[in-house]
Amino acid sequence: MTDLVLSVDVGAPAGTTWLALTDWERQGEWMLGTEVEVVAGNGRSVGSRLSAFTGVAGIGFTDTMEITGWEPPVRCAVRHLGSFVQGTGVFQVVPKGATRSTFVWAEHLRLPFGPVGRLGWPVVRPVFALGVRQSLRRFARFAENYSVGGDE
Repeated sequence: MTDLVLSVDVGAPAGTTWLALTDWERQGEWMLGTEVEVVAGNGRSVGSRLSAFTGVAGIGFTDTMEITGWEPPVRCAVRHLGSFVQGTGVFQVVPKGATRSTFVWAEHLRLPFGPVGRLGWPVVRPVFALGVRQSLRRFARFAENYSVGGDE
């Protein structure tokens, strides 16, 4: 298992940051190479399932997640159910006053490919973290300009 915890400050109130974060169908606007859809439930309650495809030109992998914790507007926990991505994740919004917040992305993942995955993770981790950091910077801009329904 490996842990990855990254965060970004957002120039938007916690409620707006939460709405932007949990607008699953629009995650592709800020998350590099990823498209997300709700495949079971309403996407806003425990037991709902999300499917996230990450890749380029149809080559990649699908990460199926089940929402295991739903505490708006501060915390959403998921369990990764796929054969490639397994473990848990938490998306948290920390209020920082009336006009600011911090988004914290935490993952506790079981590495794929057994011993090969464990050996390769020190090489892959910096690249993975770089992609997540880039996505978080994009998310901050997305949330700061967020409007429900995409009418930005």
